[in-house]
Amino acid sequence: MFEALVRPIQRFFKLEAASGVLLLASAVASLIWANTSAATFERVFGLPLQIGAGTFNFEFTVRELVNDGLMTLFFFVVGMEIKRELVLGELQTFGRAALPAVAALGGMLVPAGIYLAFNPSGAAHHGWGIPMATDIAFSIGVLTLLRRRVPQGLVVFLTALAIFDDIGGILVIALFYGHRLHGLWLASAGATAALLFVAGQRSVKHGAFYLIFGALLWYCVHQSGIHATISGVVLGLAVPGRVPHAPRDVVRELTSHAQRLMQEGETVDADAISMIRDRLEQLASPLARFVQRMHPLVAFCVMPVFALANSGVPLRGMTAEHLQASVTLGTGLGLLIGKVIGIFTFTIVAVWARLAPMPGGASAAKLLGTAQVGGIGFTVALFIAALAFPDDAQLLAEAKLGIIVGSVAAGAIGAMILRATPELRPYEGGPQSQPSSTHSSVASA
Repeated sequence: MFEALVRPIQRFFKLEAASGVLLLASAVASLIWANTSAATFERVFGLPLQIGAGTFNFEFTVRELVNDGLMTLFFFVVGMEIKRELVLGELQTFGRAALPAVAALGGMLVPAGIYLAFNPSGAAHHGWGIPMATDIAFSIGVLTLLRRRVPQGLVVFLTALAIFDDIGGILVIALFYGHRLHGLWLASAGATAALLFVAGQRSVKHGAFYLIFGALLWYCVHQSGIHATISGVVLGLAVPGRVPHAPRDVVRELTSHAQRLMQEGETVDADAISMIRDRLEQLASPLARFVQRMHPLVAFCVMPVFALANSGVPLRGMTAEHLQASVTLGTGLGLLIGKVIGIFTFTIVAVWARLAPMPGGASAAKLLGTAQVGGIGFTVALFIAALAFPDDAQLLAEAKLGIIVGSVAAGAIGAMILRATPELRPYEGGPQSQPSSTHSSVASA
């Protein structure tokens, strides 16, 4: 009976779209909570916390713990994914990286331009970075549900595009959404980062080392005036991506050990199995091990908790005027229209210029649908909105409303466009074809 209950849950968490489904459920729960008991919602996430001893005290709220602490783990995984793609994946050569990089540039510039057209000045002007983001969990989730109509090349293309989108978002957060810089703390952060990169070059692989110095880096970055989550990206980029031992040597050692056990007639006990497991783990790079261990935590814990803490928009009292507010329109239309125009146009121009072929040999209609799905900007968009309007609840609520409406509309329209295109033949990269490693590794991030 226990197995019958647990097995469907295990199958769910193995689905590539599972993290997107859980993220959506958390966002819906946050909306319901904020509109049925707004006081309780704010009391829970505004609850003050404190850690420290003596003169060293650190005060923060539950929402700040989520946004500044847990989201650092999210950006840590993002940094490791960027490192992996640069070292081993789709971004290691110019030809592979050029097209998604160009498409990501269009997908950032056009939405920001649309937002600024609605908000050319004033306090609302500061939110221009909000519609630049693409939520990879939701986007890949939509493409997974329509996998019979989406070539694998387009899935890889959107994944690589989202990585460049993340890089752009990280730069925007670091350069435009920090506070006044403090030189001494900035120098301390730089020294800590340099130490981490040197350790990475020397293939230091112990998790405790990266945990301790990653925490130190987080504190230095937080004190420097740059948003603390950037430390997660730096830490992820520092983790070694190469295998520390030659696989041939490890396999030879395991073979020799197995032959010795067989010749001596020894039973394979728990110690022998543990030794084999430890040696096999050494075949993987620290980067691969950390990504494998962190993905479930980020996909099924950090992101849903972030959505629960930040998606609550009080809808009571909202009228048509709120939907027509400049921040709502700039954010919503930036995601719904700006993203698809930027991604589709820049990609078509790059293909016409022979910079790269069309991903997966897809038709223009399939590219259009994929570009529209790229307009789902949820997690990072909400994160930037909280940074853009930390002290203006009205503008923040309007930005969240624009993010939710724009993302839902972009996902629905993109799905309808792709649904209207013909199903793939096996040789076109449909479900029968071998899935990309990039897709499987990045989708949950």
